[in-house]
Amino acid sequence: MHYVYLIESKSTPGKRYIGYTGDLRQRMAEHNAGKNVSSAAFRPWRLVTYLAFSEKSRALAFENYLKSGSGHALARRRLW
Repeated sequence: MHYVYLIESKSTPGKRYIGYTGDLRQRMAEHNAGKNVSSAAFRPWRLVTYLAFSEKSRALAFENYLKSGSGHALARRRLW
């Protein structure tokens, strides 16, 4: 499976991150261990939402959409 996930910082309210992974448990462990440069300063993180896709290309396309203007609007209304 391929996952698009939305996480939120527990230490910094309002700090959010959208990402893609093939192993959600491992990726969350990496975020909370500070192994991701862009999210290390805001740990610990909590998983808010994830969506599973059978095809990698669809997961990556949806991640890119969520990072766009209309995707941000959808995420604010439905996913956060």
